[in-house]
Amino acid sequence: MDLATRRRRRSLFLLFLLPGLSISSWVTRTPDIRDALGASTGQMGLILFGLSVGSMLGILSSGALVARYGTRPVAGLGTALVVVSLVTIGMGTLSGAAPVVTLGLALFGAGMGSGEVALNVEGAEIERITGRAVLPALHGFFSLGTAIGATLGILCTATRLPVQWHLLAVASVAAVVLIGAFGGIPAGVGRREAAGPGTADGGAGAESPVWRDARLLLIGGVVLAMALAEGAANDWLPLLMVDGHGLDASLGSVMYAGFAAAMATGRFSGTVLVNRFGRATVMRASAVSGAAGLALVIFAGNPVLAGCAVLLWGLGASLGFPLALSAAGESGPNPAARVSLASIIGYTAFLVGPPGLGFLGEHYGLRGAMVVVLVCVIGAIFLAPAVGSRPGPGESERAAGDGDAAAPQAVPETAVRDIQEAGEAAGGRRPAPAP
Repeated sequence: MDLATRRRRRSLFLLFLLPGLSISSWVTRTPDIRDALGASTGQMGLILFGLSVGSMLGILSSGALVARYGTRPVAGLGTALVVVSLVTIGMGTLSGAAPVVTLGLALFGAGMGSGEVALNVEGAEIERITGRAVLPALHGFFSLGTAIGATLGILCTATRLPVQWHLLAVASVAAVVLIGAFGGIPAGVGRREAAGPGTADGGAGAESPVWRDARLLLIGGVVLAMALAEGAANDWLPLLMVDGHGLDASLGSVMYAGFAAAMATGRFSGTVLVNRFGRATVMRASAVSGAAGLALVIFAGNPVLAGCAVLLWGLGASLGFPLALSAAGESGPNPAARVSLASIIGYTAFLVGPPGLGFLGEHYGLRGAMVVVLVCVIGAIFLAPAVGSRPGPGESERAAGDGDAAAPQAVPETAVRDIQEAGEAAGGRRPAPAP
């Protein structure tokens, strides 16, 4: 691996870490933010809805932005919006203005969502160049960032550091890291020039719509369930442990840090597990772990037991989303549209989850609201076989059992375009006769 590629990979690691660091910084302070705003559980759900709306807008626009401008400016702008969002959330908390906090969360969602396709296109390109798996580690760095941010959030909560100064400090560090990492991303990657219809997917229009594929819809069900399990913890875990189990704000932050650490552990070990046991088996085990952890958090009367169960929840949620998206991409022809559909289904969970759980929490308590998430994750246990790999020609012998324990391979050159086009499809962009 040459020096430029090494620098590029390090830059991606940092750019994946920053959103994780940022999101956990404000998530661990949600009890303090809630108190500063004087918001009820239902009102907090509406405030968090800004995050969902921003995320969806960012995801829907990212593919078209990458196609027009390339990955470098999209990833840079997205990360810059994340930095600005921290300052906005802090200022909204200081002034007690819920609309400002909502705006800050929307900026965070838009920045993170718009940069996601760009960063994954970059990761796929590095895999193609090096012939090594990189994307699992990249997502692991996001979870590592959440663990670091959660630990800092615990210390800031325990020392009663005002939210605005905490978030301003994190924003300052993130801005410096962004400036240093941005130079390692080359220009032009992912940008598509005008081309004729004879591209790799030129004949896709004659195929059946991907939403008619029953297996893909089953995979979408897994994506929905596991995205909801991850998103519910990101949005509500500190408040769930504070309001539902009587912990103070500092211990609520500790619980979120444990969840983030479990997520990071699961993602960094995911490639090894999948290669050894197969994707369907790992998915099933993840769903069982997530369901067990959720059940204990909801029904256990002992807060210590509930706190330990958070680790099971985090391990279970860690691999569900990336494994299901990977399965969607290889579930049949036109992988870009398949990943797009699965992504839309998954982000629906992030869109409706916060206000939906907040509404239920207002009437039944947050522990009661989490029963909805538990039912979905239990459903993913039964849907797990859908994420197994389909054997190609001549691979039937290897495909015994789950048959999905394939070793990592170099990413085909078309993978970069497929990821990019998945984002475009998610944004509703229809290919013109001559793009």
